[in-house]
Amino acid sequence: MSNLTQQQVLSVHHWTDTLFSFTTTRDPAFRFENGQFAMIGLEVDGKPLLRAYSVVSPNYEDNLEFLSIKVPDGPLTSRLQHLVVGDRIVVGHKATGTLLLGNVRPGRNLYLFGTGTGLAPFMSLIRDPETFERYERVVLVHGCRQTDELAYRDQIAHEFPASEYFGEMLSDKLIYYPTVTREPFRNRGRITDLIRSGSLFADIGLPAIDAADDRAMLCGSPAFIADMRGILEGLGMSEGNNATPGEHVVEKAFAERA
Repeated sequence: MSNLTQQQVLSVHHWTDTLFSFTTTRDPAFRFENGQFAMIGLEVDGKPLLRAYSVVSPNYEDNLEFLSIKVPDGPLTSRLQHLVVGDRIVVGHKATGTLLLGNVRPGRNLYLFGTGTGLAPFMSLIRDPETFERYERVVLVHGCRQTDELAYRDQIAHEFPASEYFGEMLSDKLIYYPTVTREPFRNRGRITDLIRSGSLFADIGLPAIDAADDRAMLCGSPAFIADMRGILEGLGMSEGNNATPGEHVVEKAFAERA
């Protein structure tokens, strides 16, 4: 357990029957870059049960926040979903991940494509002033099945623009595009279908993605990532990593957080 710290749960928010988020204390020695993930979990029978979770909160905040699905028979989330204020979780010392600003080449527009809890790493990136300093437009595209699964929708639309730290840049440069697949909503359809049809770009008033000007970050289900990789690589956008920047990057650690 020497590479883990115990942190106290400060708040819990249940978005739906299958989605929740929670905040915890933060060890003063824990450092991360916006977009990274950490190993977190619980002690079960005296041993740590851990999964990779992207950090929702930006790296300058004193507390940590995480977004999780609920899986009734999941080894971790079947327990994690019952957290209450005052409980303790374990958090790894080291953060890592590929969704870093330094891993994508300079460009004009940055697209953040996420499905479900794949929104999590982008929540820290859209509260990072450096994100807006690097790009003319930042387009956050979040796809879910139902509207109530669009976690943080009100915060993105109303609370964040009022921030003294990043609000002005966010208001000027962020385009937020939530979309759902299973009920009526102002934007409806799978992200990949909206890209292929051109509906996404018509709705936001930007040209279709172009390898010369645009960059992208992807976080979501394996099927979504595979489809998006095909689209982006078909446009000539190479994949970057921690060694070599590219036109797009993918969070490979994302899984159905069971």
